[in-house]
Amino acid sequence: MLLYMSESQGATSAPLHSVSVAGVVVREDGRLLAIRRADNGTWELPGGVLELDEAPEAGVAREVLEETGIHVDVDELTGVYKNTTRGIVALVFRCKPSGGTERTSSESTAVEWLTPDEVSERMSEVFAVRLLDALDGNGPHVRSHDGKRLIPAG
Repeated sequence: MLLYMSESQGATSAPLHSVSVAGVVVREDGRLLAIRRADNGTWELPGGVLELDEAPEAGVAREVLEETGIHVDVDELTGVYKNTTRGIVALVFRCKPSGGTERTSSESTAVEWLTPDEVSERMSEVFAVRLLDALDGNGPHVRSHDGKRLIPAG
């Protein structure tokens, strides 16, 4: 059990959350980088668990490169997404490709540049919204979901 101390409370049990990072890589022609995951076959944006000693921007660049072969320049945070069922908080950053060549990895069976319409067709709502939010310029967005559907704010 994890414990933390606050001056007013003493020792209490802390909620267990995992922090992940993901990159919305936008090409000059507006296409978005996506992967088909090797473990479950779903289309998602590249990303993964943030290492303890890693800055979020560095984690995004590492995960995108590991999963796709594409180097990126990280621009800005576009959203924070919480999976309330699994306790995962995802920080999503818009990125620009800066080199490399698309390739699959042990975590991806396909790497493709999709149009926004293709993103909406291929990805589940909880992943498609992350890419579409990054394009609207009104972020950062803060959303929660249960792993399948968005949970309305409120």
